Order: sequence, then C-alpha cells, then structure tokens
Amino acid sequence: MPEHRYRFLRLYAAWYASGALLLLGMALWLYLMGEYARIPLPAALALLMLVATLLSMTREDHSRLAAYLVLICGYLLIAVELPRQSGLPSLWMGLPPVLTLLLLPLGPAMLLNLALAPVWLALLGNGLLDRDMLLGYLTLVVVTALIPWEQVRQHALLRATDPRDPECPAVGRETLHERLAGEAERATLLGQPLAVVLIHLPQWEMAGEQFGTRARQALLECLCQTVVSRSRDHDILGREGPADFWLVLPDTTESGALLVQQRLGQALEQATLMETGPMEARLRLCRPRPGEAWQQFERRLQAVSQSLADG
Repeated sequence: MPEHRYRFLRLYAAWYASGALLLLGMALWLYLMGEYARIPLPAALALLMLVATLLSMTREDHSRLAAYLVLICGYLLIAVELPRQSGLPSLWMGLPPVLTLLLLPLGPAMLLNLALAPVWLALLGNGLLDRDMLLGYLTLVVVTALIPWEQVRQHALLRATDPRDPECPAVGRETLHERLAGEAERATLLGQPLAVVLIHLPQWEMAGEQFGTRARQALLECLCQTVVSRSRDHDILGREGPADFWLVLPDTTESGALLVQQRLGQALEQATLMETGPMEARLRLCRPRPGEAWQQFERRLQAVSQSLADG
C-alpha cells in the first residue's frame, strides 16, 4: 500500500476519533442539561466510534467496516434527533447525503441516498412528505455527488496517463515495453550495446499472504530504492509482473552489465526487512543477439523472467 494511502487512513482515523469526542461532549452536555433519558444513545455511539477508529488504524482491510460503523452511528443519531429539531430543516436534511458520500464510494452512496430519501423527509416532516423538501434533498444529492464524481474521473485519467507503477516507483509494464523498444531501436541504429537485468522477488507472494499488504509494499519499495540508488540516471527500472522487474541498461557492454548485476546482487543480499528478513532476489542478464529482432528479444526476456519465477 502506498504511503499516501497510509496518510489517508490515518486522516480518517483522526476524523473518527473527533466524532467520538463530539459524541462524548454531547452526552456530557445532555447530562448537564438534565436530559438523562437521551444520554445512553450518544454514549453508546461514542464507543462504536472508538471501535471504528481502532479498526481503521489496524489494517487496511478493516477500513470499509469502520466506515460502515461510522455511517450507522450517524444514521442512528440523525434518526433520533431529527424529529426533535424545529429549526434549520435544510441543515438536518443535508447531513445524511453528505455523510454517506464522505464514507462510501460514489455508486453505493448514491443508491443509499435515494433509497433513504423518504425516510429522512418523513422524519423531518413528522410523517409527511413535503414536495419542496424532496426537491431540495434530490438537488443536494446530485450537487454533492459532483465532487466525488470529478475526483473519480481525475484519478482514472491520472492512472491512464501516469507511466509509474501504482505500487512502486518503477515504471509500469506498458511504459517499460515502449521505452525498451525505443532503446532497442536506438541501439540498432547507432550500433550501441544494450543490456537488461531481470530481477525476480520470490518473497513477494509470501510477504502478502503472511504479513499483509504493508510488508509487500515495503519489499517493493526496498527493491526499487536499492536498484535506483545503484543505477545511472538514464537507466530504466520497470515492473514486468507482480514480482518481476527489468532494469534496462542503455549503452552498456556485457562486462559493464555483469558488473551492475554483481553490484545489485550484493546490495539486495544486504537489504533486510523487519517482517521478511534478508531480501531474496534472482537476477539474470540478457543482451540482444546479433540480428535479433525486437519482438524476438522481447519474447526471450519474458521467457527468461518466467524461468526465474519457476526457480
């Protein structure tokens, strides 16, 4: 999981903790006001919010469960407090759709908002549906949905145009093959040597299964940092498969490529991670054969990568 995803989850955990504090403050305020019959609900919801906070901080797999717990807390509080409110109906009408869009993906949030529209409007109107409020509610749902919809569109555009792999600093598979084809063509035209170091991580699958996505992400980042720190600026590190990487070495002779392979092998052997221990990596050097077409060289690289994966 990327670092920005960690920050995103920590931000949500901070929001959940703030919600728990607000509910505890509400329970204290009700106690001071003598509304003892209304205290159990915010007190119980504050405990649920604390559970959601702990879930969101432990593992990424629990983030969706934490969001649903927070959504349930919000719905219960609004459903109980909404009939008691006599002023600012538009404010209370806007809370459920906004809360839903903040916690759920766009599609499920829209369906849930439309399905619960009669419930919120009936609670707000003491069992009666007001036409103006209905139109206002639907307008608010549509307008607030435009923001996450634009974010989804921008993220899709970014993923389509970003040359980097989504899980590590290496370039993606499509970009790797495009740049490798360009380097192969340039090497043929200029008569320059070209080499590719193939790297396979046999620990990748085990790290994800036994220690979770954080260990797997740490393994990928450690590999990329180690390789990039010992490569030239114009060398290309790309991710061919989940556990397979290609390091393209333009204008590099066979002796120079062997030296790079030896240096990388020693550096990767010295790298140690907390969960998986010393890093294991299988390396193989490949160079284009005289008169070999680019498509044949590409197929040979893929075959060698598969042989490294098979052990």
